[in-house]
Amino acid sequence: MYWKMVLLMGFAFVSLQWGCGDSSSPSDADSDADTDSDADTDPDTDADYLPGDAFAPWEGGPDYYAQWDSGPPAYPSFFPIAVWLQTPEAASTAGQYRDIGINMHIGLWEGPTEDQLLAAAALPTMVIASQNEVGLTSDNADIIKAWLQLDEPDNAQNGTEDPMPPADVIAEYDAMVAADDRRPVYLNLGQGVAADTWYGRGNRTNHPEDYIEYVEAGDILSFDIYPMNVFPAEDSAADWKKAFHDEVAQHIWYVAKGVDRLREWVNYEKPVWFWVETTNFNGEEGFALTPGITRAEVWMGLIHGARGVGYFCHVFEPSFIEAGLLADEAMVEGVRAINAQITELAAVLNTRSVSNGVTVTSSNADVPIDTMVKRHAGVTYLFAVSMRAGATTASFALRDFEGTATVNVLGEDRILSATDGAFEDAFTDFSVHLYSVANP
Repeated sequence: MYWKMVLLMGFAFVSLQWGCGDSSSPSDADSDADTDSDADTDPDTDADYLPGDAFAPWEGGPDYYAQWDSGPPAYPSFFPIAVWLQTPEAASTAGQYRDIGINMHIGLWEGPTEDQLLAAAALPTMVIASQNEVGLTSDNADIIKAWLQLDEPDNAQNGTEDPMPPADVIAEYDAMVAADDRRPVYLNLGQGVAADTWYGRGNRTNHPEDYIEYVEAGDILSFDIYPMNVFPAEDSAADWKKAFHDEVAQHIWYVAKGVDRLREWVNYEKPVWFWVETTNFNGEEGFALTPGITRAEVWMGLIHGARGVGYFCHVFEPSFIEAGLLADEAMVEGVRAINAQITELAAVLNTRSVSNGVTVTSSNADVPIDTMVKRHAGVTYLFAVSMRAGATTASFALRDFEGTATVNVLGEDRILSATDGAFEDAFTDFSVHLYSVANP
């Protein structure tokens, strides 16, 4: 994991001259997140659902984790919210993460050590850590909820142009399970999940077919891509570099694209988590990430079906700050609000999505609106995000709603009115709006 901290996926420091082909289209992430050709159309027995509801593919909700005695919590009120490689034994920062709603630390530097596990238990927080003798035998091992695979094995390794072969990653998975089958194995993959042109994959750039094999090496899958930390390449840059940078730079919808692709590769049978950016980690001029954009990235991933979210917190330039997120007061408060809303809605997010619950049109064709519909405890929830910068008016039509209904805009102190399920709302520059309305 050290190389990830130093190289940070190659944004600033990769010097190998890797080849690269044509960029893929970003439009793949723009379809309605609830619509899938393989959606289950059998009626659900849960009384919350309406006659005629069809259901989007999913991985089984929190019940998925119940197959492991010591895995992540399997109850509906828990939703994983993580930080990467942050030190639980640093009491001041660890406590701050707890206070802004972080419930999991993924990656323990050169650990797990007994001190790290003691500190995590004292917070308390849960951890996902590399498998070693301490983790297997510690009296505090109950806070370890999954074993961590080598980070980003799909990227070129150890100064070569070759990623770790999928067969080798699968062999590592098998060895971990043989040593302890009471916990799932967590595998985080790199930017190639979302962008075929990611040159950090070296000789396997533009080979997305590899991921069908990689996903066999984990029970929980995740990936990272940080578009606001990617900038257009200079005109003189090599074609392989321009291909990736021109495709991804500032295009935050690649978070949603990665979730879509990874869920498809696991055949909707394993939960997919994702990582979002919170800092200007390379100290670039013109950096434009805001708490609002981070919120949009989070909800893009959730609306597209992700089952957990994590924050990358480091800063590398102009000087190293491990807890870089905590050094930015505005981002701290933004992340606190995001996490509070996710935690409040955890029981809703942990239900199966309805794929035919709403239709939406955008007055501006250049600003599509992606949606997710949930039903829980007699209430229909509609979560929506604008997938491009710019202003538009979204027109929603909830299926099988008649008459006048009150639409609550969650967290915004606003109320709208729907007539026969139809209502409108304004979206500007990656807006997120979350709505609730009593079932008919």
